[in-house]
Amino acid sequence: MSLLSLCPTAQAQEDEAIALQPSGGSVSVPLNDQRILGVIPDYQTVRDSSEPVAPMSVKQKWRLVWKESLDPFNIATSALSSGFSQADNQTPSYGVGARAYAQRFGAAVADLTSQEVFSDGVLACLLHQDPRYFRMGPSHSFTRRVAYSLSRMVVTRTDSGNQAFNASGLGGMLLGIGMSNAYYPPGDRTGAVMVSRIGTSLFGGVTGNLMSEFWPDVQNRFFHRKHKKQESAGLAP
Repeated sequence: MSLLSLCPTAQAQEDEAIALQPSGGSVSVPLNDQRILGVIPDYQTVRDSSEPVAPMSVKQKWRLVWKESLDPFNIATSALSSGFSQADNQTPSYGVGARAYAQRFGAAVADLTSQEVFSDGVLACLLHQDPRYFRMGPSHSFTRRVAYSLSRMVVTRTDSGNQAFNASGLGGMLLGIGMSNAYYPPGDRTGAVMVSRIGTSLFGGVTGNLMSEFWPDVQNRFFHRKHKKQESAGLAP
Protein backbone atom coordinates (compact mmCIF):
# COMPACT_ATOMS: atom_id res chain seq x y z
CA MET A 1 0.00 0.00 0.00
CA SER A 2 1.45 3.38 -0.99
CA LEU A 3 1.45 6.40 1.29
CA LEU A 4 -0.79 8.27 -1.14
CA SER A 5 -3.44 5.59 -0.71
CA LEU A 6 -3.87 6.70 2.93
CA CYS A 7 -5.57 9.83 1.60
CA PRO A 8 -9.01 9.46 0.02
CA THR A 9 -8.79 9.38 -3.77
CA ALA A 10 -5.39 10.96 -4.15
CA GLN A 11 -5.88 12.04 -7.75
CA ALA A 12 -9.23 13.65 -6.94
CA GLN A 13 -7.65 15.61 -4.12
CA GLU A 14 -4.82 16.74 -6.40
CA ASP A 15 -7.46 18.05 -8.83
CA GLU A 16 -9.23 19.76 -5.93
CA ALA A 17 -6.00 21.44 -4.83
CA ILE A 18 -5.60 22.89 -8.32
CA ALA A 19 -9.21 24.06 -8.33
CA LEU A 20 -8.71 25.79 -4.97
CA GLN A 21 -5.94 28.04 -6.26
CA PRO A 22 -7.10 31.68 -6.10
CA SER A 23 -8.01 33.25 -9.40
CA GLY A 24 -5.76 36.21 -8.54
CA GLY A 25 -2.74 34.20 -9.56
CA SER A 26 -1.41 32.20 -6.62
CA VAL A 27 2.01 30.64 -6.91
CA SER A 28 3.15 27.17 -5.96
CA VAL A 29 5.92 27.60 -3.39
CA PRO A 30 8.55 24.82 -3.24
CA LEU A 31 9.68 23.46 0.10
CA ASN A 32 12.11 25.81 1.79
CA ASP A 33 15.63 24.35 1.53
CA GLN A 34 17.30 27.07 3.63
CA ARG A 35 18.48 25.96 7.06
CA ILE A 36 18.28 27.80 10.37
CA LEU A 37 21.81 28.41 11.67
CA GLY A 38 22.94 26.59 8.57
CA VAL A 39 21.97 23.15 9.90
CA ILE A 40 18.36 23.00 11.19
CA PRO A 41 15.89 22.07 8.41
CA ASP A 42 13.12 24.59 7.77
CA TYR A 43 11.24 22.80 5.00
CA GLN A 44 7.78 23.65 6.27
CA THR A 45 8.18 27.45 6.34
CA VAL A 46 6.79 29.79 3.71
CA ARG A 47 9.10 32.76 4.27
CA ASP A 48 7.18 35.22 2.12
CA SER A 49 3.43 34.75 2.29
CA SER A 50 2.57 38.32 1.22
CA GLU A 51 1.47 37.00 -2.17
CA PRO A 52 -1.26 34.35 -2.65
CA VAL A 53 0.26 30.90 -2.09
CA ALA A 54 -1.21 27.84 -3.79
CA PRO A 55 -2.27 24.89 -1.59
CA MET A 56 -0.01 21.86 -1.33
CA SER A 57 -0.85 18.81 -3.37
CA VAL A 58 -1.02 15.37 -1.80
CA LYS A 59 2.40 14.53 -3.23
CA GLN A 60 3.89 17.70 -1.78
CA LYS A 61 2.55 16.92 1.68
CA TRP A 62 4.04 13.43 1.61
CA ARG A 63 7.31 14.81 0.24
CA LEU A 64 7.44 17.09 3.28
CA VAL A 65 6.96 14.04 5.52
CA TRP A 66 9.75 12.22 3.69
CA LYS A 67 12.23 15.08 3.88
CA GLU A 68 11.55 15.85 7.55
CA SER A 69 11.78 12.20 8.60
CA LEU A 70 15.02 11.45 6.75
CA ASP A 71 16.83 14.74 7.22
CA PRO A 72 20.39 14.12 8.50
CA PHE A 73 20.05 16.78 11.20
CA ASN A 74 16.89 15.17 12.61
CA ILE A 75 18.50 11.73 12.56
CA ALA A 76 21.61 13.10 14.27
CA THR A 77 19.45 14.80 16.89
CA SER A 78 17.73 11.49 17.61
CA ALA A 79 21.13 9.80 17.97
CA LEU A 80 22.39 12.51 20.32
CA SER A 81 19.26 12.57 22.49
CA SER A 82 19.41 8.78 22.74
CA GLY A 83 22.97 9.06 24.00
CA PHE A 84 21.94 11.55 26.70
CA SER A 85 18.99 9.34 27.60
CA GLN A 86 21.30 6.35 28.03
CA ALA A 87 23.85 8.35 30.04
CA ASP A 88 21.11 9.56 32.42
CA ASN A 89 19.48 6.10 32.48
CA GLN A 90 16.18 7.47 31.26
CA THR A 91 13.69 4.74 30.30
CA PRO A 92 15.66 2.35 32.58
CA SER A 93 13.66 -0.61 31.26
CA TYR A 94 15.93 -0.58 28.23
CA GLY A 95 18.99 -1.23 30.38
CA VAL A 96 22.54 -0.41 29.29
CA GLY A 97 24.89 -1.37 26.49
CA ALA A 98 24.82 -1.19 22.70
CA ARG A 99 21.51 -3.03 22.37
CA ALA A 100 19.81 -0.64 24.80
CA TYR A 101 21.18 2.37 22.90
CA ALA A 102 19.90 0.93 19.60
CA GLN A 103 16.43 0.56 21.15
CA ARG A 104 16.47 4.13 22.43
CA PHE A 105 17.63 5.42 19.05
CA GLY A 106 14.97 3.42 17.22
CA ALA A 107 12.29 4.77 19.54
CA ALA A 108 13.46 8.36 19.04
CA VAL A 109 13.38 8.02 15.24
CA ALA A 110 9.96 6.33 15.44
CA ASP A 111 8.63 9.20 17.59
CA LEU A 112 9.70 11.76 15.01
CA THR A 113 8.53 9.80 11.99
CA SER A 114 5.13 8.78 13.37
CA GLN A 115 4.21 12.35 14.27
CA GLU A 116 5.30 13.59 10.86
CA VAL A 117 3.33 10.86 9.08
CA PHE A 118 0.13 11.50 11.02
CA SER A 119 0.34 15.33 11.08
CA ASP A 120 1.79 16.36 7.72
CA GLY A 121 0.66 13.29 5.79
CA VAL A 122 -2.47 11.42 6.83
CA LEU A 123 -4.43 14.10 8.69
CA ALA A 124 -3.28 17.01 6.53
CA CYS A 125 -4.66 15.13 3.52
CA LEU A 126 -7.85 13.88 5.14
CA LEU A 127 -8.73 17.23 6.71
CA HIS A 128 -7.50 19.35 3.77
CA GLN A 129 -5.15 21.35 5.99
CA ASP A 130 -1.84 22.94 5.07
CA PRO A 131 1.02 21.74 7.33
CA ARG A 132 3.28 24.68 6.49
CA TYR A 133 4.14 27.65 8.70
CA PHE A 134 3.25 30.90 6.93
CA ARG A 135 5.63 33.50 8.30
CA MET A 136 4.14 36.87 9.27
CA GLY A 137 7.35 38.79 8.57
CA PRO A 138 9.04 42.00 9.79
CA SER A 139 6.31 44.35 8.59
CA HIS A 140 4.49 43.57 11.87
CA SER A 141 5.47 44.28 15.49
CA PHE A 142 7.63 41.89 17.50
CA THR A 143 4.83 41.22 20.01
CA ARG A 144 2.30 40.47 17.30
CA ARG A 145 4.70 38.09 15.58
CA VAL A 146 5.39 36.20 18.82
CA ALA A 147 1.65 35.89 19.49
CA TYR A 148 1.11 34.71 15.92
CA SER A 149 3.85 32.08 16.22
CA LEU A 150 2.30 30.73 19.42
CA SER A 151 -1.19 30.72 17.92
CA ARG A 152 -0.09 28.50 15.01
CA MET A 153 -0.02 25.58 17.42
CA VAL A 154 -3.81 25.67 17.53
CA VAL A 155 -4.67 27.52 14.30
CA THR A 156 -3.69 26.46 10.80
CA ARG A 157 -4.49 27.26 7.19
CA THR A 158 -6.77 25.06 5.15
CA ASP A 159 -6.14 24.12 1.53
CA SER A 160 -8.77 26.71 0.55
CA GLY A 161 -6.83 29.46 2.35
CA ASN A 162 -9.10 29.82 5.39
CA GLN A 163 -8.17 29.54 9.08
CA ALA A 164 -9.14 26.45 11.09
CA PHE A 165 -8.39 24.59 14.29
CA ASN A 166 -5.06 22.79 13.86
CA ALA A 167 -6.56 19.32 14.09
CA SER A 168 -3.90 17.80 11.84
CA GLY A 169 -0.97 19.16 13.83
CA LEU A 170 -2.28 18.46 17.33
CA GLY A 171 -4.09 15.28 16.33
CA GLY A 172 -1.00 13.93 14.59
CA MET A 173 1.10 14.67 17.65
CA LEU A 174 -1.32 12.81 19.92
CA LEU A 175 -1.62 9.86 17.53
CA GLY A 176 2.16 9.61 17.27
CA ILE A 177 2.56 9.68 21.04
CA GLY A 178 -0.20 7.11 21.42
CA MET A 179 1.51 4.89 18.86
CA SER A 180 4.67 4.98 20.98
CA ASN A 181 2.97 2.59 23.39
CA ALA A 182 3.59 -0.10 20.79
CA TYR A 183 7.37 0.06 21.15
CA TYR A 184 8.17 1.64 24.53
CA PRO A 185 8.63 -0.71 27.53
CA PRO A 186 5.55 -1.14 29.79
CA GLY A 187 7.12 0.98 32.52
CA ASP A 188 7.25 3.94 30.15
CA ARG A 189 3.60 3.94 29.13
CA THR A 190 2.19 5.65 32.20
CA GLY A 191 0.00 8.72 32.11
CA ALA A 192 2.78 10.89 33.54
CA VAL A 193 5.18 9.80 30.80
CA MET A 194 2.58 10.49 28.11
CA VAL A 195 1.95 13.98 29.50
CA SER A 196 5.70 14.60 29.55
CA ARG A 197 5.98 13.61 25.87
CA ILE A 198 3.09 15.90 24.97
CA GLY A 199 4.81 18.78 26.77
CA THR A 200 8.08 18.07 24.97
CA SER A 201 6.33 17.98 21.59
CA LEU A 202 4.45 21.23 22.25
CA PHE A 203 7.64 22.96 23.37
CA GLY A 204 9.41 21.75 20.24
CA GLY A 205 6.58 23.02 18.06
CA VAL A 206 6.54 26.46 19.68
CA THR A 207 10.33 26.75 19.48
CA GLY A 208 10.28 25.71 15.82
CA ASN A 209 7.64 28.32 14.97
CA LEU A 210 9.57 31.11 16.69
CA MET A 211 12.80 30.14 14.94
CA SER A 212 11.03 29.98 11.57
CA GLU A 213 9.50 33.40 12.16
CA PHE A 214 12.58 35.28 13.33
CA TRP A 215 15.62 33.50 11.90
CA PRO A 216 15.36 35.23 8.48
CA ASP A 217 15.55 38.57 10.34
CA VAL A 218 18.74 37.52 12.12
CA GLN A 219 20.13 36.14 8.88
CA ASN A 220 19.45 39.35 6.94
CA ARG A 221 20.66 41.65 9.72
CA PHE A 222 23.96 39.96 10.48
CA PHE A 223 24.95 37.42 7.83
CA HIS A 224 23.72 39.36 4.81
CA ARG A 225 25.60 42.43 6.06
CA LYS A 226 28.75 40.33 6.49
CA HIS A 227 28.39 39.00 2.95
CA LYS A 228 27.99 42.56 1.62
CA LYS A 229 31.21 43.60 3.37
CA GLN A 230 33.01 40.65 1.82
CA GLU A 231 31.72 41.60 -1.61
CA SER A 232 32.86 45.18 -1.23
CA ALA A 233 36.30 43.94 -0.15
CA GLY A 234 36.45 41.51 -3.06
CA LEU A 235 36.51 38.48 -0.72
CA ALA A 236 33.10 36.95 -1.48
CA PRO A 237 33.05 34.08 -4.01
